[in-house]
Amino acid sequence: MTGSDVSIYVGIFTAAVASALYVATYRSFVYLLRYPRNWTSPSLPESLATGALAVFLVAFVSLSADGLDILSLVVSLVFITALFIIIAAPAYAFQPASRPVEFLAKHGDYAGLWLLGPALIAGLTIPNIKLQAVLVTAMAVEAMWFARQRLFGQVGRLYPLNNRDLSVLKTQAKGDLEAFRRRHHIRELVLANGAVSWRGCEKSTAPCAFNLYVNRLGLNTAPCCREQMKDLSHYVAGCLSKMGAVHWLEGGSLLGAIRENGALLDWEDDVDISVLLTADMTWDRLTARLVEDGARDGYYVDIFKKNGFISISADPPRRWLFRPERNRMRGEIRTDIAIYRQVVSYGKTVLERCSKKGAMPTTEGGGFGVPKDIVLPTTTTPFLGGEIACPSQPGAYLEILYGNFQKIEYTYLDPAAAETRAEIDACSDLTSV
Repeated sequence: MTGSDVSIYVGIFTAAVASALYVATYRSFVYLLRYPRNWTSPSLPESLATGALAVFLVAFVSLSADGLDILSLVVSLVFITALFIIIAAPAYAFQPASRPVEFLAKHGDYAGLWLLGPALIAGLTIPNIKLQAVLVTAMAVEAMWFARQRLFGQVGRLYPLNNRDLSVLKTQAKGDLEAFRRRHHIRELVLANGAVSWRGCEKSTAPCAFNLYVNRLGLNTAPCCREQMKDLSHYVAGCLSKMGAVHWLEGGSLLGAIRENGALLDWEDDVDISVLLTADMTWDRLTARLVEDGARDGYYVDIFKKNGFISISADPPRRWLFRPERNRMRGEIRTDIAIYRQVVSYGKTVLERCSKKGAMPTTEGGGFGVPKDIVLPTTTTPFLGGEIACPSQPGAYLEILYGNFQKIEYTYLDPAAAETRAEIDACSDLTSV
């Protein structure tokens, strides 16, 4: 074997290593995005591990037997940073975000491909096979992401919009539905022959962009998403009942069930259920059963032990390599399960959770809680065409969370959408929330 043959094989090997390093770094980074999507901060060990992978990747690309390649260092660092900012935008747009982040999030299904031109130029002008391998791998990943989001699985059926949904849409669009659709890239909105329809998401497709359409633009929850929420909420409640877990409807979902006669709030973006841990129903048993049921029935179960909650999503678990990519989606059909424990606080027995909900008071131990006797024993209430468990005194429970819960409070993140929505409800006899 000649020296040139050895050089070729070494080049192929190092390129393969660089490519594998990028995939590992990408997967680790996208996995971290589960935290901002759920309004929490990434854990320090996971953040450090992802940062270490990124540093090692850039160092591997930039260092060689001849020393440090400054140009490769700069290009790889700038390229990966820019691409990861684009990738992260939809997750961070779940929270109030700047205009640049919102812009990137709106185009999140293909924004990564905007770097194809710079990647091509860098790959052709810099003779570094490791850098070239990273650029090719990154663009291949973005192309596959785009294909899965835009070219496959987007054939949901058309839903006619009811009077309430259509009234809200037209008001937020200031009467120009076509311009509104184009400006906000609402692909689901179908305008044809004078009819207004919504091309609905399904369990097998990507969900509608909830945090854009509902929380930013002030639209009603899409009919397809309401239908999926109905199925998911009763599925989760059924799983909890079968395993004997004490549970009840929580937060805005309970508010809809009680104030809106068993319906969702017009702007609901998830379903909230709480579970009480006991000596028999431990955290480990609860999560193991939910993960087992989800894997069998095609639901994704995400566990946040430190924060005391579990998220169950309508989209099915995917293969290992692509599993965390769900964190790049702009929306999500899900049920959030908050965990409660029975404790004594200031001499009274309360049910305590880690995270605050509404105006729930602080407990002696630093958590947030409600008196035990307004929750247990649980009863049931009509909800989305069925019966579901709720606190024994749902009105008192809602008063703790929201005060006068009969008064409409707009919980949109965007003040302009809330202001317009208030005007709609004040002038309309269709108000249902």
